[in-house]
Amino acid sequence: MDRPELPLQQLHAFVVLAEELHFGHAAARLGIAQPPLSQQIRRLEDKVGHALFHRAPGRVTLTPAGRELLPAARRALTDLTDGLAAARAVGSGRTGTLRIGFAASLALTVLPGLLRTFRHRFPGVRLDIHEMTTAPQIAALHDRTIDIGLLREPPADQPELGFRTVLSEPFVAVLPAAHPLAAQRTVRLAQLADSPFVLLPREVGPQLRDRITGLCAEAGFTPRTAQHAVEWQTVCALVETGLGVSLAPASIRRIRLKGVAFRRIEPGDARTRVAVAWRENDPNPLVAHLLAAVGQDRPDRV
Repeated sequence: MDRPELPLQQLHAFVVLAEELHFGHAAARLGIAQPPLSQQIRRLEDKVGHALFHRAPGRVTLTPAGRELLPAARRALTDLTDGLAAARAVGSGRTGTLRIGFAASLALTVLPGLLRTFRHRFPGVRLDIHEMTTAPQIAALHDRTIDIGLLREPPADQPELGFRTVLSEPFVAVLPAAHPLAAQRTVRLAQLADSPFVLLPREVGPQLRDRITGLCAEAGFTPRTAQHAVEWQTVCALVETGLGVSLAPASIRRIRLKGVAFRRIEPGDARTRVAVAWRENDPNPLVAHLLAAVGQDRPDRV
């Protein structure tokens, strides 16, 4: 047998009458006339199948059925009120979960300031942070497993995604400390032509890999890859062992390794672009809030 549905308006009227135990007072509190209140109570009693109130001249009391229903009716109204408040908070972007993918090197630049700004403005939002390289971020945005990406060298052929540049930083040469060029303050790219390279594999960051090899091509050579590494920390560690040299964003200098030297390169306009990425027309208000927070406490260039 199906359970009858109890309209919340009738439950509200029942709770108010149970608290007032006076039809006139309850009707005034509800802002309605007494006859409509009586009709709502009668309809509720018809659904329950039992009287909820004893009615006597000058006196109204709860029946055993009414006393049993009262706590459940109050819980239902409280749950509804709480649910509406929660829905409004999520709908306005004051609460909820925002899933962010980020390239590991950005923990050295834009990520900390951006998260501080966002958390200060929206302390009720849960941030679900995932470290991943550019290609997996693009896939995760399309798969809707992240809402925001922070990546290097965004691709140009993603019409469903939006990109905004948030940082431009120069490349530096990453050299073993014992490398002859480490004695120089500035290295011309062409001077690295005979050195083996430690590079990111193209499948995890194709645009960044192509940017690096393109700079080498402009300097007149194709880099000879001796070793691949997915993370910049690993790239630097492999350079320290003498396996090769590399080109990296300048923020990588914050990785402190005694056996690694970071040197400015010529041409000096060789820079890498950091962008925030999102799905176009994403209805999640948290995405718009994050985009508004971008740039609040961070320079566009380093």
